[in-house]
Amino acid sequence: MNTHTAPTSSSLDAKGQSEEFDMVIVGAGAAGLACALFAAWQDNRVLLLEKASEVGGTARKAAFWYWVPNNHAMRELGIEDQKEDCLRYMARLSRPETYSPNLPRFGMTEWEYDMCEAIYDYASVAAELLAQHGALKYRHCPDVTDYWAELPEDKAPRGRVLLPKDACESMSDGGAVAVHSMLEAARKAGVEVRTSCRVQRLLFDEKGTVTGVEAQIADSGSTVFRARKAVVFCSGGFTHNKTMRKNFLSAPVFGGCAARSNEGDFVRIGTAAGAELRNMNYAWMCPIVLEKALNNDPSLIGTFSASGDSMIYVNQHGQRVTNEKLAYNESAQAFFTWDAASSSYPNLVLAAIWDARSQQHSASSEYGRFIVPAGADDAHVIEGETLEELARNIRARVAQLAPQIGNLHFGEDFEANLPATVERFNGFARTGRDLDYHRGERPVEVLFNGPAATDPVAPNPTMYPISDSGPYFATLLTGGNLDTKGGPVTNRHGQVLDHDGTPISHLYGVGNCVASPSARAYWAGGATIGPILAFAYLAARSAHNESLI
Repeated sequence: MNTHTAPTSSSLDAKGQSEEFDMVIVGAGAAGLACALFAAWQDNRVLLLEKASEVGGTARKAAFWYWVPNNHAMRELGIEDQKEDCLRYMARLSRPETYSPNLPRFGMTEWEYDMCEAIYDYASVAAELLAQHGALKYRHCPDVTDYWAELPEDKAPRGRVLLPKDACESMSDGGAVAVHSMLEAARKAGVEVRTSCRVQRLLFDEKGTVTGVEAQIADSGSTVFRARKAVVFCSGGFTHNKTMRKNFLSAPVFGGCAARSNEGDFVRIGTAAGAELRNMNYAWMCPIVLEKALNNDPSLIGTFSASGDSMIYVNQHGQRVTNEKLAYNESAQAFFTWDAASSSYPNLVLAAIWDARSQQHSASSEYGRFIVPAGADDAHVIEGETLEELARNIRARVAQLAPQIGNLHFGEDFEANLPATVERFNGFARTGRDLDYHRGERPVEVLFNGPAATDPVAPNPTMYPISDSGPYFATLLTGGNLDTKGGPVTNRHGQVLDHDGTPISHLYGVGNCVASPSARAYWAGGATIGPILAFAYLAARSAHNESLI
C-alpha cells in the first residue's frame, strides 16, 4: 500500500462541489492535449485542467518538430531504421560514460532501455493516430538531420523529424499550429477543458488509490475533481521555480523559456504521494538572452538557431570559448564551464558580437534569434561605431546588471583582447577552417546556421570575416532551460512508481514533469515532443484499462 499525507476524497468533498470523470489530466500542453485525445478516442469522459489562462504550455512557443524513429513516411521512402541501431544511438548520447555497443542494453539501465524502446515502438503509432483523426496532420522532413548524424551509431541520420502540416515554410510556428489543431480535435472529441485551474493535491481512498484531485479555480475557491480510472500529470518541469533550479540542477541557470506556469508542481505533489524522483539534475538546454531572463520576459524563446556568419561569442576576457553553431543543447554547455583555479564560471555570460553585414542579412524574429529586424524589440542589443566603443558599452551593460549576476564582470582585458580575437576568427573565416572550435564541420551546424547573405559567401557558410569598420552590435547571452527533464519516475506505461518501483495506483505522468530517459542527451530536433506523444499514447491506453476496486 502506498503511504501519503493527503486527505481522502470523502473529507474533501464536504468542502464543496465535486465532479466525476473517467480521467483527469493536469496540464494542457503537448503531453496533456495528446493524452486527452488518446483517452477520449477510447470513449472516456476526460477533463483537461490547465493552470494558466490559456492552453498550450511550452508547446505553444515551440517549433513543434517531433522526432519519430522508424516513422511511416520513412518506411514509405524505403529508409531503414532498425530498432537496435536507433537504441545504440540513443544510448551513445544519453549514457556515454557507460555506453558499449556490445552490451545487451548498450550500457543503459533496464529502466532507460525499456523507456527508449517504448519511444521507438510507439512514437510512430501515436503520430499516425493523431494524423488519422485530423488532430495533428504532419509533413515529413526527409532532409532534416539528427543532431549527431555523423556518429557511426546513427544508421538513419535523416528522416526522423515530422512537423505540423500547416506550419510555415521555415517551420518556426509549428507550436501554435499544433496546439490549435489538437485543441479543436479535443473539443470535438468531448474533452472538457478548464483553464486558470491549479491542481493543489491528490485525493486517495483508504487503500491508497488515487481517486482525483483538489484544484483552485481562479478566485472561486477549491473544487474536487474525481477520476474513476486515473489522474495523469502533464504539467511541465520546474524551470520557473528558482528554489528547485538551485537545489537540483547541476548548472547555474538564470531562467528559461518554458511556459511561466512550469513551476515543478508535480515534484511536490508526486513526492507527497510517495513517488521516486530521478534525473533531477538534467534539463533541455539552450542559450538565452540574459536580460530577457533576468526580466522574467514571458516572450523569451531560447536561441535555437544563432544566426549570423560574421558573428562570434566572447567571454569576459574578450576571447572565443566555443563553437557558436553547435546545436542549442550542446551550445548551452559552454556557459557552465567551471574554472577551479579561480573558483568561478568565467563563461557564465558571453557576449555575441556581429557586424552590419549580419545585421542586414541575418536578422530574424524566428527561433529565438538575437539578431532582430528593425521594429522588433531590441532592448537587449548593444551598439558601437568601433570595436573599442562596443567593448566599453558591453562592459557598462554588464556593470548595470551586476546586482543580478553576482561577481561576474568584464574587465579592461576584454577591450584589449577583442581586436585580436576578431582578427583570428577572420583568418579562419577566410580559409573556411576554424582551427579552434571546428565551426561548420558537422551537418547540424549548417542546419542551424540561420539566414545569411548569399553573395559573397566564404568557403565555410557558417563563417564570414567581421568587418573592419562599424557599426558593430552585441548582446549578452547565458545558458538557460527549454525546460527541465527530471521528476517522478514512470514506467513505459506512464505509471508513476514509488521508491520500491511499484506503480502508485491510478497515478500517471507524461512529459517534462516526469523523469526522461534521455539524461544528458538531446538526440535530435523534436526529441522532446516525439517521445512525449509516445508516452501520452501509452499512458492513455493503460489508464483506460484502470478500474476502481
